[in-house]
Amino acid sequence: MEKMQICKICGEQSKRFDCGRVLDKYNANYYHCSSCGFVQTEEPYWLEESYTSAIASADTGILARNLRNAKELLFLLKPLADGSFIDFGGGHGILTRIMRDYGFDFFHYDKYAENLFARGFDANLCKKYHAITAYESFEHFTEPLKDVEKLLSLSDTIIFSTLLISSPPPKVSDWWYYVPETGQHISFYSRKSLQVIAKRYNLLLQSNNKDLHILSKLPLLEKKIFPQLKWYNRIQKKLDITRKFKKKSKTRGDMQTMLERQ
Repeated sequence: MEKMQICKICGEQSKRFDCGRVLDKYNANYYHCSSCGFVQTEEPYWLEESYTSAIASADTGILARNLRNAKELLFLLKPLADGSFIDFGGGHGILTRIMRDYGFDFFHYDKYAENLFARGFDANLCKKYHAITAYESFEHFTEPLKDVEKLLSLSDTIIFSTLLISSPPPKVSDWWYYVPETGQHISFYSRKSLQVIAKRYNLLLQSNNKDLHILSKLPLLEKKIFPQLKWYNRIQKKLDITRKFKKKSKTRGDMQTMLERQ
């Protein structure tokens, strides 16, 4: 008999399609919803072990991502520049510190990680913010709908990153974003699953159809924001004189080294 689970996004049946070796010790089933495309692991009983360290040692791209994210936020938050913001799941506070250095009123929240870089600027979870950023957080959600509701209690606009999964989904061994070695990535979204979330909470969805997305109750950001962001990033890269002196990045290679060591 085929193993099935209820999809955590749309409530339809999800069918087991593969098994991954989580934390190099547990055989975990992965389930795909043919209705909305969402992929989830079986109930993640291993999470306490996964978060022994809030930031996985294999996350070698953490600084590069935060620097890139901050530059993109300068553009994305232009219509809201005078507001206050919260970086949800903000790790050790790197992005919050950078954005404050850029002049934006950012605050930090992460239930797993200590705020090291933005001390004194912890978010007040009893107030509303003009926008919330949630980079590399959605794939960690155990109950995505409940977590989205928590985010919406803090802000009407969510700017978040998560790499969209294809349909049919790739096998665990064929897609690096599963990273079963860390056990922290347990939820994987298709564009359709994000559309289901948007419809459920009466939100507008904007996406670059790859890894960056916006859910908002208000049409605060232009519909063409992502094509404009693409040009912004191209111009920024072209004008970056440091690229003339950089060598090939060691980020992905270092990640593989750390995964092999584990």
